[in-house]
Amino acid sequence: MVLSSSILDLQGCDQQGFERAMKQLRDFWIAVKSDGWLFKGIEVGASTEEDVRRRAGEPESVRATAHGGRRLEYPRGPEGGTTWMVTIGADGRVAKVEQVLTAGNFARVQPGMDRGAVRDLLGKPTRVQTFALKPQEVWSYRWWETRTERGVFNVHFDPSGVVATTSRSDDPSTRDGG
Repeated sequence: MVLSSSILDLQGCDQQGFERAMKQLRDFWIAVKSDGWLFKGIEVGASTEEDVRRRAGEPESVRATAHGGRRLEYPRGPEGGTTWMVTIGADGRVAKVEQVLTAGNFARVQPGMDRGAVRDLLGKPTRVQTFALKPQEVWSYRWWETRTERGVFNVHFDPSGVVATTSRSDDPSTRDGG
């Protein structure tokens, strides 16, 4: 009796270990999956949030939208140049899939916007730096300016937490031999 109980306990541990290993393998596969494959098969108006999570994994964040839906954030990093947002409508279906690190979206960042509005628009920054003497907090987003060149878009927040200005800088990985 004790032996069979021990064997069952061991099988349970082995099964749990196996399931953990499979989850890690799945998470790894999603992380290295190219952007072109990340949402392959996801159809606007037909696919559900569950379909997106099954295909792309757990999002970095989920934010409520003004119309009763949800917005799932998928930054491709840690040093990637793309962030995908999947908007789920109030009906539970995919309403939009978009890569948000674009010149058009950067142009929408205006002085006076708060951190939440910037995060809703662009997602999680690649890097956050605080400059005590300035004083500013700068959110930096690495992005693909062209098909072959990356740059960094910077959002400078004043001490009250609103956008003071924006700037562009070279991708540090391309300076001094990378």
